[in-house]
Formats: sequence, structure tokens, C-alpha cells
Amino acid sequence: MKKLSTRIPSAVLRRLPALVLSMWAAAAAHAQLKIEITSGVRDPIPIAIVPFGRAVPADGGFDVARVVQQDLEGSGRFRAMPRTQMQSTPTRADELHLADWRAAGNDYVVVGRVEALQDDRLAVEFDLVNVLTGQKLVAGQRFIGSRAALRNAAHRVSDVIYEKILGVRGAFATRIAYVSVDGEQGKRRYRLIVADADGENPRTVLESRHPIMSPAWSPDGEWLAYVSFEDRASAVWVQRVRTGERTKVSARAGINGSPAWSPDGRRLALTLGGSGGNPDIYVLDLTSQKLERITDDPAIDTEAVWAPDGNTLYFTSDRAGGPQIYRVAARSGERPRRVTFGSSYNARPRISPDGTQLAMVTLDQGNYRVAVQDLTTNTVRVLSRGRLDESPSFAPNGAMLIYSGQEGGRAILATVSVDGLTGQRLTSAEGEVREPVWGPFLP
Repeated sequence: MKKLSTRIPSAVLRRLPALVLSMWAAAAAHAQLKIEITSGVRDPIPIAIVPFGRAVPADGGFDVARVVQQDLEGSGRFRAMPRTQMQSTPTRADELHLADWRAAGNDYVVVGRVEALQDDRLAVEFDLVNVLTGQKLVAGQRFIGSRAALRNAAHRVSDVIYEKILGVRGAFATRIAYVSVDGEQGKRRYRLIVADADGENPRTVLESRHPIMSPAWSPDGEWLAYVSFEDRASAVWVQRVRTGERTKVSARAGINGSPAWSPDGRRLALTLGGSGGNPDIYVLDLTSQKLERITDDPAIDTEAVWAPDGNTLYFTSDRAGGPQIYRVAARSGERPRRVTFGSSYNARPRISPDGTQLAMVTLDQGNYRVAVQDLTTNTVRVLSRGRLDESPSFAPNGAMLIYSGQEGGRAILATVSVDGLTGQRLTSAEGEVREPVWGPFLP
């Protein structure tokens, strides 16, 4: 095990276990993320996002248009017109003088309003207009909810705009989970945090004096699986995000690690070591607790993830002498097939939602970086530029990856588009943030 564990920059293999103390906390977490755009396309799409008409005082002063602007500009694909340059602030498409917005250099204009309904709910309604053609791409689309849901409504507006213009479903109204670490050595606090995709609305769902590892979302976004160490032994838990309800699902002798949900949410792929300590891949049925061994090799097999078809697993193994990624059927009896070449080090596989791309950590010019491999052509593209980048996770639309990197000697989060053209850096004012995982689309 030493050969693999000393080379993989994976939290699962590098961090030592300890007693985990669970705590459900509805309060906001300390690790508020600050977003900085690090790269974007050369010619971003010019768009005007006009301040929405307000339902005063029902909306509490929340600026829906500002959130939409931050989402779209943060994607690196849009350039928003400054509000100070807007000569008017219409709230409906029929109030627009398209020639004025076109002369100001815009391709699109977004106008909208927040209306108070009789049952104390609010309606966010908006229009999207192509000012070059006059076409209404969106006319009067509504999202209804409470005042507390206004931020989510703004993200959903962004999702619609992104898809209408770019043809790719937006992922702004999704969530991420990550681990926050703060405090001095020996006094550190670890928190498992769930937040909006832009880092806002962080909420601690688990807190510990010792490391928390390997968070993984269920396909429906209701549960997180993770590794904790209680009673001085490793165990895999699943926890309902909304309530904090948690269940221990694997506490077998030796290693219990790297949980990954099957696409149907009924099974977990696990890394189990047994009393002998040699890790292999297993599949656990969460209903029956039936355990099926998938690999049986003296090498280290770990970090399994599911393909979207639910029939295939990808995992890291050093059976060829160094860490590489292999594919195997999610049932016993099949011989694994190697799928990565070209670098002496490829690990931490993640499969895109459409099953066409493999994200991984690869050794590139002496640095550990995030790359994607086209599973049809086997072409590899290195996306990140750090020295120790790890833990890639696809957005549910497959257009972006979130991962952990290093800046100034501490862990941060970052995003990068799969074409490598756009990216963001997400840092915490307090401590470090690591092991991100992007959640699924929500209803």
C-alpha cells in the first residue's frame, strides 16, 4: 500500500482517521466562499441585466438581477452592461427600445419583476430578448416561492438564460458539498458543508475535531455519504442533508472508504481493506446489506465511481506498477481493463453525466493537475494549472468541474470548464476548503 499512498494526492489516502463528532447545525458555516473569476472566453456575450421591478417591502431588498449578473459573468461566457450606463430601467419586454440597447453594444437584454402574491409568496417573472433580432427567447417565465427562496429563484433565472443562449442546461441552481478545515495543528475543526453552487448559503451538516473525508451526493440530492472514524475504526455513513438523520452502513474490519452512489441510489461502491489491509472494490446494496466483491488483486484498488449506465465502475489501481484508471463491470467475475495511458500517474476518476468524458488527476510536467479524457477518442486535455490539484467533480450539466487546489500553502476550491476556457477560484476567509463534490440537478 505504501507505493500508491505516497504518490496519490488524494484526501482518502493521505489523511489519517480519527474520532468524528456529528452535529447538525442549521446556522451558516464559517467557511463563506469568495469567488474570483480567473479566466473567461475572449469574446464574452454582451448582455444587459436590468434591475428587476421590486415588490417593496415583501422582497426584503433582495436584488435578483444582481445575482443573475454574478452567475452569468461568473461563468466566463458573458459580459454584463454596467448599471451606471443604462439610460432606462424597464421591467417588461414591451417597454424596451431595442435600438438603444443595441447601440449600447448588447446582444441580449433581461428584464423582470418581483411580485407579491396573496399567500405571502413571491413571483419572480422575467423576459429575455435578443436585441439584434427582436425575438423574445423567454416571455413571462415565472418562479414562485417564499422570500427565503429568492436566491434560488434568481439562480433558476440564470439557468434558463444560460440554456436559451448557449444551448447547455445551466447549473447555477445546484449545490456543492465540501470540507472546511480551520484552527491550529492539534486544535483543528473539520466541517462538512453544503452550499449553493456559487458558495452562498453555506450550512454545516457535520462537524468534527478530526478529519472528515470523501463526501458523495446521492443521485436525488437528498443524502450525502462520507467516511468517518468513530470508536477508533473507519466507517461509511449516509446522512440526510435536510434533517441530519444519519446511518452507519459499513464498519467492517480494516479500511472502509471512498463511497460512491450508484445512479439508482440503491447501492454504494466502496473501498474495503479487510483485516489484511489490502484495498479492493466492493458494491454494497443499501437495502439488503448484501456485499459483492468486484476486484480481487494484491494491488491497491480504490476510488471507484459509477458510469451513468449503472453497470460499469471506474477505479484507481497500481496493478500495472503505478496509479492508473481501470474499468470493470459492477458485478464479480470480470477482468478490469485499463483505460488511461500517456502519463505515469492517473488517479481519482470521475465520469461526466453523459458518460463520454473521464475526469482525473494526472501527473503533468511534474505537477498533479486535473485533466479530462474523451472516452471515445482517448484524447486527454489538461485543464488546471496548479501544482497539487485533486478531487475533480463534474457539474450535473457536464460543462464544468470543481476541484481542490493549493494557493499560498493552503487548500482552496476552483472551477474550470471542460473546454478549459473559463474558470473561477473559490477561497475561504477562514481556514482551508477541500474535497468538493457537485450535487445533482434539483426538482
